[in-house]
Amino acid sequence: MKLAATGRAVRFAWIKRSGIDLRCKTRNWIGGGQYQRRNQSTNQHAPRIPALEIDGKSYTEDGWTNVSPSILSYLPRKLHLQPSHPVSITRQVIESNFPSPTYTHYNDLHPIVTVAENFDSLGFPKDHPGRSRTDTYYINRDTVLRTHTSAHEAQIFRDNKSEGYTISADVYRRDAIDRSHYPVFHQMEGARMWDRRKVPGGDVARAIWTDFERLPKHGLSIEDANPTTHPERNPLQAEHHSPGEVEAIAAHLKKSLEGVVVGLFSRAQKAAVAAGHADAAALEPLKVRWIEAYFPFTSPSWELEVLWQGDWLELLGCGVTKQDVLINAGVPDQIGWAFGVGLERVAMLLFSIPDIRLFWSKDPRFLDQFSVGENINAFVPFSKYPECYKDVSFWLRSSSSSAGGGMRSNAQDFHENDVMEIVRDVGSDLVEDVRLVDDFVHPVSRRKSLCYRINYRSLERTLRNEEVNQMHESVRKHLVERLGVELR
Repeated sequence: MKLAATGRAVRFAWIKRSGIDLRCKTRNWIGGGQYQRRNQSTNQHAPRIPALEIDGKSYTEDGWTNVSPSILSYLPRKLHLQPSHPVSITRQVIESNFPSPTYTHYNDLHPIVTVAENFDSLGFPKDHPGRSRTDTYYINRDTVLRTHTSAHEAQIFRDNKSEGYTISADVYRRDAIDRSHYPVFHQMEGARMWDRRKVPGGDVARAIWTDFERLPKHGLSIEDANPTTHPERNPLQAEHHSPGEVEAIAAHLKKSLEGVVVGLFSRAQKAAVAAGHADAAALEPLKVRWIEAYFPFTSPSWELEVLWQGDWLELLGCGVTKQDVLINAGVPDQIGWAFGVGLERVAMLLFSIPDIRLFWSKDPRFLDQFSVGENINAFVPFSKYPECYKDVSFWLRSSSSSAGGGMRSNAQDFHENDVMEIVRDVGSDLVEDVRLVDDFVHPVSRRKSLCYRINYRSLERTLRNEEVNQMHESVRKHLVERLGVELR
């Protein structure tokens, strides 16, 4: 099932559980979608079953459902497929380092996946916090908006169309509100596999070294002080891989990703010189360093950092793919590497974009600064509109039996992401950041009080006092209605 890139309605149908009195109404969503309440059943006397209708498919609601119309309205946007958008340009540059036919590129996979695909296939423990309704958008108990591109990994391994692949996609997570976090962002991951049954003589290490010699050479300055594996810090999967195989995989992985750095940051250096932010004669050779890391799906694992404008910046994570993932996907004879990178994070660095909300702007003053192709140019701010700070203080309830993730909250089950979701639903991109500025526990009643400061600021215009006051009052109202707090 495919979502159109623009203009297609994403509909949200909420069907009442009981009674035959059904009121239908439609109103505009942010982003041009529609929000519609209607009855799923044709039998007026049958129980009403709540349902979400998304891209023509109906999903039954239940007690886990926590996704809102405002979040669903982002599904058709697909910034990574808009040719002249900075997110798409970043994707294209990275993708160009992984050519066909060795690599198949998956860029239009559907964002609604099963819990099994998003968590179980990757070995997430049942009590992992990522499974919580406070972190993940649930369509229902069995279905979510993907929280990472790896939700498609097992199926792609099973399909086994090519030796390698990349996936780029929009992913969804409940998170903080500030200039570097957004509930929708874009990830890219890639992998390269070798099959023990298909390489000459079954010698995987030799086959990988042969492929290593074919990779483009580069002139990066590289720091890589640690051994490839370490028993405690970065263990070998000894039951599946030999030390020689892992040495070969790590070398191929690192050289492949060092090529990505050259492709991205050589363009960014040219853009900095063109914008007058750097002197071409003073530019130093690009430097990278490899840092030992831990990721649940790879071992050994590394982070790749690049020295950019005087600071070491984390670019991506990678490692030797956990063999359990491949075994569970039905390809136990394959071994290889995988990496993952956040496209917005990289694009903000390359294009000097200061606020993640700008990526979602439809203002031509932003969009017209970028052109089709793989060229990188520094963003030129078109204005800075005034901020408007408003505080909201409230008492949490003293007792409750509910869980977090959009339910009525006491001090034990309250989660900050519930506040963030309410503010997002009301203010959308007119809110720049939200932060906790005060909390205390009453010495007698032991009730907990919190105070959040909301910064209302548009990227495109000056907000009027009246509309800010109206938004803030709506936030206060929804905090009471949805979380059961007591305003102070």
